[in-house]
Amino acid sequence: MPRPLSAISPDWWDYTTLPKDLIEEVARLTPRDVERLSRPGFKVVMYDTLEDFYLAEALEYIHAWRQSTADNPAGICGPIGPTEQLPLVARLVNSLELDVREGHFWGMDEWYLDGKEVPVTHPLSFERADRELCFNRINRKLRMPDAHLHFPKADTAPYRKTWDSGIRCVVMQGGQGDVKHWAFNDPPQRKGKYKDQPPPAAEYRKLATRVVKLHPLTVAQNARTSGGGNIALVPTMAISVGPVETWKAEKVSIWQAGNHDNPFGQRLTAYMISKRIVDTSVPMSLLAEHPNVQFNYYRGGLGTCAVEMH
Repeated sequence: MPRPLSAISPDWWDYTTLPKDLIEEVARLTPRDVERLSRPGFKVVMYDTLEDFYLAEALEYIHAWRQSTADNPAGICGPIGPTEQLPLVARLVNSLELDVREGHFWGMDEWYLDGKEVPVTHPLSFERADRELCFNRINRKLRMPDAHLHFPKADTAPYRKTWDSGIRCVVMQGGQGDVKHWAFNDPPQRKGKYKDQPPPAAEYRKLATRVVKLHPLTVAQNARTSGGGNIALVPTMAISVGPVETWKAEKVSIWQAGNHDNPFGQRLTAYMISKRIVDTSVPMSLLAEHPNVQFNYYRGGLGTCAVEMH
């Protein structure tokens, strides 16, 4: 039986093309059920307050940077979305007077517009957000040089080279979008040889940092979370770290406070990873094949999948 067309956009693959019984099973999961999805290689962690949640996320930066030395450089790859952890990182470094000059940081992604990455002057620039919310707030005597900050550009070669330069990525952090991506690893378009079935996981796993066309749901989400709902403000293409770089990270840590994906989505990817159900219409499910993944939830943001009219 052919898979159904997407309920969001028939020209794309996404989670609405999954089997109905899987969707129904996921919708029945309680927060306690989600917590029990941990298995070897996949850990689910719950936080009861947002303060604890974002502090724990910020501490992953500190943990990675404290391991870095000139002879054994190390760092973290971090997201924009969430961003609440970024000022906490700067505060921790400054308050504890931590020398993180040997640390490294990779930005996960950036918007692509008019044939190049958006400049740091663009209001939605991810590099701008990282610098303004974190790095510019760290005491100059303590923070790493600009050469240790690796932001993806339209010419992806220099960025990709840093992943093979001997710098360990201790952890790759991420959020989860409405379309179940990390970074901008969106589901593929439904065309050509992938018109009837999405590409196999092994093929998706070959994708490195690249320029991508964004699923319509991703554009709408970023307008909602970052642009006040102004969809016209949001570019429809971006530069994204790929699965190739993700599998070079020693750990993948996904942070879900309930702001970027809905109750169903937060359950779906954890369930698929736990049960090793890999389907490229749900890109996050590919993390079932990574050896060290942790999903971090704010318990109060998990919500319910029950029907409620508003």
